[in-house]
Amino acid sequence: MEYKDIDHLFRHHSGKMVSVLTRIFGLQHLDIIEDAIQDTFIKASLTWRKEQPEYPEAWLTKAAKNRVLDIFRTLKSQKNNLPYISQGTDAIAINELFLDAEIEDAQLRMIFTACHPKLDSRDRISFALKTVSGFSIKEIAAALLTKEETIKKRLLRARKAIKTEDLQFNIPQGKTLIERLESVMEVLYLIFNEGFHSNSKDQLIREDLCGEAMRLCKLLLKHKQTQLPESYALFALMCFHSARLEAKTTVNNEVLDLKQQDRTLWHFPLIQLGNTMMHKAVETENFSCYHYEAAIAAEHLRAKTFEDTDWSKILRWYNALYTLQPMPSHLLTMAVICIQTKDYKSADAYFKQLQPKDLEQRAYLYYAAKADYFAETNHLIDALLQIDLALKTVTNSLEKDYLLKKRLAWQKL
Repeated sequence: MEYKDIDHLFRHHSGKMVSVLTRIFGLQHLDIIEDAIQDTFIKASLTWRKEQPEYPEAWLTKAAKNRVLDIFRTLKSQKNNLPYISQGTDAIAINELFLDAEIEDAQLRMIFTACHPKLDSRDRISFALKTVSGFSIKEIAAALLTKEETIKKRLLRARKAIKTEDLQFNIPQGKTLIERLESVMEVLYLIFNEGFHSNSKDQLIREDLCGEAMRLCKLLLKHKQTQLPESYALFALMCFHSARLEAKTTVNNEVLDLKQQDRTLWHFPLIQLGNTMMHKAVETENFSCYHYEAAIAAEHLRAKTFEDTDWSKILRWYNALYTLQPMPSHLLTMAVICIQTKDYKSADAYFKQLQPKDLEQRAYLYYAAKADYFAETNHLIDALLQIDLALKTVTNSLEKDYLLKKRLAWQKL
């Protein structure tokens, strides 16, 4: 096993163990729990240099369980009225919490805690990636294009809110579940989206983020209370997008747009899984934003070639999505669709409802789309001006190269 694989195993296992131990000791001891898990993994990495265990995950589980007694000794000195653990029934109960089904239950509780609406919306993703997914502060900062110091502050703020609000480590019930689930799905969607279209300078795709968002979404689908149509729709959307990951870039790491992608590289089993999830998702009269986004992604996958794309149907889905969720990015996409169908009047009408600043970090997408609009309507000077603005504001080097190639092609016309 290479060290890269070990790092992945540690990260994946860390989230499991933090969740289980938090269920045992309570959220108020989260700092001690995370430190204990980190110590265990450091010791493991040193031990494994000499000899790797035959079953690494089982080894880590046993090591984490052994840390339970150490944590109890630490906490007992603080007189927190914790139960005494011996080799009796309490120890048996602890062992049962390390069964696969109980680990998943503990992780689901942690997801609902990390995504609690009483936490600042900016802190939820950072806290979820740290506690549920085992990402380091450095990794979170890289994923979210934020300074490590900022991530540290967000994590501290989240922990403080948990204590001051006296949040409970549980899965909510009834109406509260629906409200809280919205926050959970929003965080998972944002984690996936950052992986699928990263803001990072040198990577267009962060497969680790996509995979983690899908893993956490699957936990929702395994629990009866969270097996809801919108949960299935979100997972279907992730499947459909993930099916295209391999085709988004060339072997030389160059960006390919939907028109250029080799559709034979699309991963058919993921498309099938997405379709299965969508069949379950539509067993409702009320469609969520995830339903519409999944339907749009499915429509792209259904087209055998780019020219076969049913743009009119996709535009209908986007109109329905915009009614439900009026976001600037949806308006921009509708403008792009109208360019594809050569409905330039409608495209212009959508552009007039937008300002580049509305798209914040992705303002370059506005300029790039406007450049395409001018190129299609034979206003090449305006197209070059707009693509220059896109080049000034884009941060990802792969996307910058893509835009530069387009600019050079237009200059030759």
